[in-house]
Amino acid sequence: MEKRRLGKTNMNVSVLGFGGSEIGYERTSQDAVDQLLNGALDAGLNVIDTAECYPDSEEMIGRAVSKRRNEFFLFTKCGHPHGMESAAKWSRDSILRSIERSLRRLQSDHVDLVQLHSCSEAELGKGEAIDALRAAREHGDTRYIGYSGDSRAARYAVECGAFDTLQTSISIADQEAIDLTLPLAREKQIGVIAKRPIANAAWKTGHKPVEGYHHTYWERLRKLNYEFLRHSDLPKTIGIALRFTLSVPGMHTAIVGTTKPERWQENAKLLEAGLLSEAEFHAIRHRWEEYAPHTWIGQI
Repeated sequence: MEKRRLGKTNMNVSVLGFGGSEIGYERTSQDAVDQLLNGALDAGLNVIDTAECYPDSEEMIGRAVSKRRNEFFLFTKCGHPHGMESAAKWSRDSILRSIERSLRRLQSDHVDLVQLHSCSEAELGKGEAIDALRAAREHGDTRYIGYSGDSRAARYAVECGAFDTLQTSISIADQEAIDLTLPLAREKQIGVIAKRPIANAAWKTGHKPVEGYHHTYWERLRKLNYEFLRHSDLPKTIGIALRFTLSVPGMHTAIVGTTKPERWQENAKLLEAGLLSEAEFHAIRHRWEEYAPHTWIGQI
């Protein structure tokens, strides 16, 4: 699998990474996670991204692949110790306790990257949360520090110069960052991690998804009405969507969540066609520039 250097870090990351949200929220069995993650590592994937607030995700990842720790880069996030539905905690003590807990769960003495998880611009400006990550780095709990979020807060995170990486929404249905954030990230050599890189495949059933989490992308894609989404070949459309994200200048790795062990081989095959041609890429960008209102900001 193709690898790219993650900004100014010394991590050469696979262009596809594993996102640990779905295995938590969908209550995947440990046996399935064992098969899923070991199969992903065997296929050449070397990025695993999770968060303290994804139910049981860190624990399952630790049990599944801690014995293969030297084969992959391990990322986690902090700021929501009681779940995304509860109040965030940005104090130094809370963040440091969260990181210590994550290490225990992940069965590792360090992670490669800790990210502030959807921290507001106002909280970033206070500096305490950033100082906590710096302390964790100095202590050896993490090699690098990053920010995970969108829109103006993500722009601030890039501007402030504190972070090694940015994880943000980049997809056919979420392109604000391509203009707002990524050019400056490239200039500052910040590693860029795409979350939700296939827009949750919100079009896959042909009707509005049952899960409300996907409704924003469903509505956006209806308005954008990309020609390639009119085809019935679902793997082909997912492949084009994923290749678009990986074709964005300054992009390094795309985090894809799944609960299906066979998905890695399928996704790797979709990427065999390489990046989109210039014409294909600009056709998608042109639809966005023509039809996307300014209110379509990056989605958490």
